[in-house]
Amino acid sequence: MEDKTLSQRLHIDVPLLSGTLVLCGMGLVVLYSAGGQDLNIVLRQAMRMGLALIFMFAIAQSSPAQIERWSLWIYLFGVALLVIVLIAGHTGKGAQRWLDLGFFRFQPSELMKIAVPMVLAWLLSHRTLPPTYGPVFVSCLIVVIPVVLIARQPDLGTALLVAAAGLSVLFISGISWRLISTLSIFIALATPLLWHFMHDYQRLRVLTFLNPEQDPLGAGYHTIQSTIAIGSGGLYGKGWLNGTQSHLEFLPERSTDFIFAVYCEEFGLMGVLLLVSIYMFIIIRGLNIAISAQQTYGKLLAAGLIMTFFVYIVVNMGMVTGQLPVVGVPLPLISLGGTSVVTLMIAFGILMSIHTHRRMLSE
Repeated sequence: MEDKTLSQRLHIDVPLLSGTLVLCGMGLVVLYSAGGQDLNIVLRQAMRMGLALIFMFAIAQSSPAQIERWSLWIYLFGVALLVIVLIAGHTGKGAQRWLDLGFFRFQPSELMKIAVPMVLAWLLSHRTLPPTYGPVFVSCLIVVIPVVLIARQPDLGTALLVAAAGLSVLFISGISWRLISTLSIFIALATPLLWHFMHDYQRLRVLTFLNPEQDPLGAGYHTIQSTIAIGSGGLYGKGWLNGTQSHLEFLPERSTDFIFAVYCEEFGLMGVLLLVSIYMFIIIRGLNIAISAQQTYGKLLAAGLIMTFFVYIVVNMGMVTGQLPVVGVPLPLISLGGTSVVTLMIAFGILMSIHTHRRMLSE
C-alpha cells in the first residue's frame, strides 16, 4: 500500500515506467555491441536517457488540464522552429534537420510527434464527436503544415510518423467510414503529386524496396545486409558481441536505424519475441490508460501517442526486414539518439499524467 501511495504522490505509473526502464537497459546492452564495444557511446546514451527520464517525471507532475492549455502554443512553437530549420538549420548527412544552439543540437521535427496529437486532441475534444467535415478539414490542415515542412528538410520518415500521429487521433475520435473513404481517395489521388516532389534518393529507396537486388552494392546494400544479419541469427542468435555482420562492418547504420538487425543476429528469434513482448506490454498499458481516462482530451491524446509509438516500431522493423522502404526511423529506446529518446519519454510522461491524475480525482 505504501508503494502505491508513493507512486500516486510522484505521479508515476509503475507498469509503464518498468517497461520503459527494461527497454532502456536492453538498448544500452545492444548499443555496446553495435557501437564496436565503445563504452563512451553507451555512457553518452545513458546520460541522454537520464535526461529524458527527468523530462518524463517533470511532465507527469502537470495535470492533463495544464497540458491541454499548452497544446496550441506548443504546436505553434514547433511549426515556428520548423520554419527556422528551413532558413538556418544545421545540415548533416545531406539533410537540414537540426538546430545548433552551440552546446547541443536537436531536431524540432521530433517535437511535432507530440505537438500534433496534442493540438488535435485539444481541437476535437471541444467539438461534438464523431467530428463532421469542418473539424476534419481543419485537423487535416493542422497535420499537413508540419508534414510538408518536415518533408522539405528532407526527412520523409519523420514526416510519415507525424502524419500517422495526427491520423491516429482522427481515427480514434470516431471519424465516419465515409470520411475515411474520402480521405483515402484524396491520399490516393495525391500520391502521383507526392512522387513528383520526392527527392531522387527517396524515389530510389522506393524502387529499391520493390527490388533490392537491382543495385546490391548501392541503394539495395542496406536492406540486403540487414536481411542477411537477421537470417543468420537463427532461433537463439550468435550471442552478445558475436554478430559478424555488424562487427565486420558489413551492416551500415548499425547503431541507429539498423540496430534491430544487430539485435536479431545476436539474440535470434527468441530475443525478438522478448523485445516485441515488452513493446506490446507498453502499448497495451498505454491503451488501458487511454480507455480509463476521464476526459475526452486525455482519451484522444493518450490513444494518439501510444498509436504513434506502435507505428514507430512497425516502420523501423518493417524497414530493417525489407518489408517497407528505408525511411530513416530509429527503433524506439534501442537506437542511438538523443532527441527521439527525450520525445518518447515526454510522451510517456503525458500518459502518466493522464493516468495518475485520473486516479487522484476518482478518490
